[in-house]
Amino acid sequence: MNDVIKNKLALLPDQPGCYLMKDRQGTIIYVGKAKILKNRVRSYFTGSHDGKTQRLVSEIEDFEYIITSSNIEALILEINLIKKHDPKYNVMLKDDKSYPYIKLTHERHPKLITTRKVKRDKGKYFGPYPNVQAANETKKLLDRIYPLRKCSTLPDRVCLYYHLGQCLAPCINKVKEDTYKNIVDDITKFLNGGYKEIKLELSRKMEEAAENLEFERAKEYRDQILNIETTMEKQKITMTDFTDRDVFGFSVDKGWMCVQVFFIRQGKLIERDVSMFPIYNEPEEEFLTFLGQFYLKPNHFKPKEILLPENVDIEICEQLLETKVLQPKKGQKKDLIKMAEKNASIALNEKFALIERDEERTIKAVENLGEAMGIYTPHRIEAFDNSNIQGTNPVSAMVVFIDGKSAKKEYRKYKIKTVQGPDDYESMREVIRRRYSRALREELPLPDLIIIDGGKGQIEAARDILENELGLSIPLAGLAKDEKHKTSQLLAGNPLEMVPLPRNSQEFYLLQRIQDEVHRFAISFHRQLRGKNAFQSILDEITGIGPKRKKQLLRHFGSMKNMKEASVDDFIKLGIPKNVAVILKEKLDN
Repeated sequence: MNDVIKNKLALLPDQPGCYLMKDRQGTIIYVGKAKILKNRVRSYFTGSHDGKTQRLVSEIEDFEYIITSSNIEALILEINLIKKHDPKYNVMLKDDKSYPYIKLTHERHPKLITTRKVKRDKGKYFGPYPNVQAANETKKLLDRIYPLRKCSTLPDRVCLYYHLGQCLAPCINKVKEDTYKNIVDDITKFLNGGYKEIKLELSRKMEEAAENLEFERAKEYRDQILNIETTMEKQKITMTDFTDRDVFGFSVDKGWMCVQVFFIRQGKLIERDVSMFPIYNEPEEEFLTFLGQFYLKPNHFKPKEILLPENVDIEICEQLLETKVLQPKKGQKKDLIKMAEKNASIALNEKFALIERDEERTIKAVENLGEAMGIYTPHRIEAFDNSNIQGTNPVSAMVVFIDGKSAKKEYRKYKIKTVQGPDDYESMREVIRRRYSRALREELPLPDLIIIDGGKGQIEAARDILENELGLSIPLAGLAKDEKHKTSQLLAGNPLEMVPLPRNSQEFYLLQRIQDEVHRFAISFHRQLRGKNAFQSILDEITGIGPKRKKQLLRHFGSMKNMKEASVDDFIKLGIPKNVAVILKEKLDN
């Protein structure tokens, strides 16, 4: 888990929404939903998981999230995002299935049906409903209350539904259009939220059944009430008018503006754009400037409809964009703008919190470290570490941290030239001499603190070169490790003493990062050099194999292992002289 994820996890809101996991290329590899984002997203990076989840977590380098108003909206947004991005770790919801709608057909004798497809057929669609069972039960309740036809084609005689009072029997009776209109209006009112009267009537029947000790019937009424409440819970992620629209919302804080744009295509919220920038004028003026530039980008197409917040001059926007611009006062479209504004506000708060946490773990950590050591704030820290195996291929490495952050362009590698055998003290003397004599000669910036990854002997060896040979007075410190090879304590001063640092302090974590980084850099350089020398030591000793033949052998066989398994004839086929091929085979076998 990298630092970006650690910081973002600490700032997650305890609200419903969708999260999008990304790999190192920024590709979305998983989309999920959560009732509480904070708990769900954190769970990926804590505890143990099965193999599939472990593979997913190992590839996550970053994530983002979209806040919704309810868990139902999160469910619907999740399916839209999965269909849009097709993440490789989302197994479910990749097919063409979607959540169901309740539909009133546009026919002479209308029907009430459930469907997963929305068509331009003048029918009335309500939904979608993530709870499929609740939607089906609600539809059954409406079938019992409103006597619309149930059959797909009109039969020659009445069916059972007519005898149950659930159908007007248009197959034998002439039903007036006004009768159907009233029924359709009642169902429309019910599915648009006007279901309170029916709910109250069901509650009355439930209480009456309970008083008569008819508990099974009371349970049926209770379940019907719950199904209605579940089905009728409002959502604003998907609309049934098929209109392409962009929804804008913005938030301003501490001289910064965040603009969130929700892209709704074919009535579905499928993507968003987040822009964050400093502002120097009034927020409304800055937003108009942003809006004018937004659709100049080649990948931003103007939709048929654009929804804007109320505090923006709509006349200027219409002239600027030359398309339909709305500022809804209420309803589903207004809710979409509020959701965009809410996400913009949360994104700004997250930005400032991340900056504050970053300063705490970098600049403040450096300041606290200077105070603990009794020196000026060490803005520039240079750290050294040696690496060798029993004296072979000895190297040293230097890393640089400026204001608590690694400055990788200033890292340096050193091959030890004057030391024979495993002598860390003399290796440290050589590299300190080479580094700072050059710094003096070329007037390079000197560090405020030098850290040696080692014990007292290496620290004193470095001090001897700095003070006695080069005449430099730079604070010097060493990092000692415990038996688990973890950062244990900081040694500084003259004579050397342990500097007390709280183990849970940011300055101690900074030292850990420095020590881990310089050790990693030194080890990787040593492995690289050792591998290169190992390869050279075999082929360079053979007369008749020069750079061209070495390259030819490596290109053909691909690895030393394959070369070792080859025969003398295989080498001869490549144009290697027989006597040279025999010697090469003997060297490889040995």
